[in-house]
Amino acid sequence: MKAVAALVLVAFCGWIPTGALAASGETIHSFVMHAAFFSLETHQPQLVDPNVFVAASGAAAGTGPQDIVHVAGVRPALPTDDAAIDARAADGRPLGFTLGTWFGARGTIVVDMSLPNSPRIRATFNGLQPGGMYSLFEPHFAASGITVTPLDGFGTNNSFHADTQGRADITVTLRGALTHANAVVLVYHSDGVSHGSDRGRPGFDAHDQLIYRPA
Repeated sequence: MKAVAALVLVAFCGWIPTGALAASGETIHSFVMHAAFFSLETHQPQLVDPNVFVAASGAAAGTGPQDIVHVAGVRPALPTDDAAIDARAADGRPLGFTLGTWFGARGTIVVDMSLPNSPRIRATFNGLQPGGMYSLFEPHFAASGITVTPLDGFGTNNSFHADTQGRADITVTLRGALTHANAVVLVYHSDGVSHGSDRGRPGFDAHDQLIYRPA
């Protein structure tokens, strides 16, 4: 299963050596597909995206692997599904793009620790939804569970629109260092609205797409 996941990560997210040098005091890393990261971290029996759904005749209403409640007639999407299938929200609403578009997003992140009291990241993306609304959030991993806060700490400078070509470039000053205890996640807002310090409703109007977690 890990071998399959590694192949999916390379196929969908590309590869940049972790810790590659970008400039003095900076390192550059790749974002990876959140679906693959989640599946590995939670030991799913197959690769699954808990934030995006597909139509499935006869599927019962239920709760997905990230405790996202979905309506009848849809199921969580699989990275191995046909790329031409339309992506949907947990309430069955079409998201306006295919799984191939969703899983085709790429991103890199440059971490600048030259100023320890105000570290910065610069994230660059392509393959996003043209004109789509996105935010960067910071998951915090602990034995008691995972909490999520806006990457800038306030929810005022962590949101952006992709351009008409589905590209975006954003620089954010962090409130603390990035370590293995936290991460950076790209959230797509399918309602087209920035939710500030609140990520939104996972699977409904907030969909985790890419993630970077330091080693």
